[in-house]
Amino acid sequence: MPSLQSNFLGIQSPNPFWLASAPPTDKKINVLRAFEAGWGGVVWKTLGSQVKNVSSRYSALYNANKRLLGFNNIELISDRPLDINLREIEECIKLFPDRAMIVSLMADNNRESWYELIKKVEDTGAHGFELNFGCPHGMTERGMGAAVGQDPEIARMVVEWVMEKATIPVITKLTPNVHSVVPTGQAVVEAGTHGLSLINTIQSITGVDLDTFVPNPYVAGKSVYGGYCGPAVKPIALKMLTSIAQNPVTNKVPISGIGGVSTWKDAVEFMLLGASNVQVCTAAMNHGFRIVEDMIEGMTNWMEEKGFEKLEDFIGKSVSTITHWEDLDINFHHIARINQDKCIHCGLCYIACEDTSHQSINIVKGDPYNTYTIKEEECVGCNLCQIVCPVNDCITMVEHRVAPEYLNWIEFQRRGLPLNDH
Repeated sequence: MPSLQSNFLGIQSPNPFWLASAPPTDKKINVLRAFEAGWGGVVWKTLGSQVKNVSSRYSALYNANKRLLGFNNIELISDRPLDINLREIEECIKLFPDRAMIVSLMADNNRESWYELIKKVEDTGAHGFELNFGCPHGMTERGMGAAVGQDPEIARMVVEWVMEKATIPVITKLTPNVHSVVPTGQAVVEAGTHGLSLINTIQSITGVDLDTFVPNPYVAGKSVYGGYCGPAVKPIALKMLTSIAQNPVTNKVPISGIGGVSTWKDAVEFMLLGASNVQVCTAAMNHGFRIVEDMIEGMTNWMEEKGFEKLEDFIGKSVSTITHWEDLDINFHHIARINQDKCIHCGLCYIACEDTSHQSINIVKGDPYNTYTIKEEECVGCNLCQIVCPVNDCITMVEHRVAPEYLNWIEFQRRGLPLNDH
């Protein structure tokens, strides 16, 4: 059987599935339930100066079938007394010594506050720190959270303070609320952070209540920008993860992937694009802690099918496939193909292509239903018909090379080839 044993900065855990710093990791009872369910580790909810949270705190975006697309929160760091958090962290470590216990930190912006907090947390026996440079609401007004992560030089300074005092591994969590995560990532790696995690939540408004005229979450007739997470942010997280994994400075340290991980397939995708492990929050809040059972089983079966014996066999395997647009092969084409045995004759492919794309689908009207076929000479292989088709594998994209040679845009221009002939 393949091994899911994870080694992140020397921190051992039985699998690469950690719970992210959030409400599910705010207290002992939650964390013990998570460990009993099988989670490999947790990042304890951010500790720092005492705060007071508001009510309500969450909102969400759904599809037409009430399935969760994205989740928004305006919750701050832990509002529980520090001494209680520290005592419970120590108790959890003693009860589950084989699980990773990382503690998220957000001290006041001075060296002494960081020193004091680091010492208190290290005394619990915690295995590592995660520096919260990502919280996009509430803490930014105090010069903390994303306010640090958005300024590479401030982030560098804080990490330097931490590295002066910390004796256990340090992970720096990056904010996505920037034009690029790379500058801050580079700064904190140069400052000495042992690892990176990303992404934190994205500033957002999920919608406006059409009766009260106030966006949710609703707090006495007002609202604020919240932090967006869940399945909807996964594509953004994967892009930012890859940009860190491809950078020659930031790819020197291991990365913990966060942002829309809901299934074992999501976790594999993150790890293929450079993450050494993954952190989960929204999916656990939506479905409960036992989802980790499916994650463990699914990843194990996939690794066995692919012949991978350990996680390191596939971590980062897809990073090199992300290139620049100018390097893509112009001679590589796809043509859509409709499986008439699977077609339910709904016409969605025809409508989409006819109205908004390349008019590449024939319609033969009949009784009791219409028949649709591809005009191969017109098809540009855009995938739109496949995307809108409600039937799995009814429409497939078949490779069709214009010419056998590889030809990218730069070479195309260098040769002065006519656009209309290619």
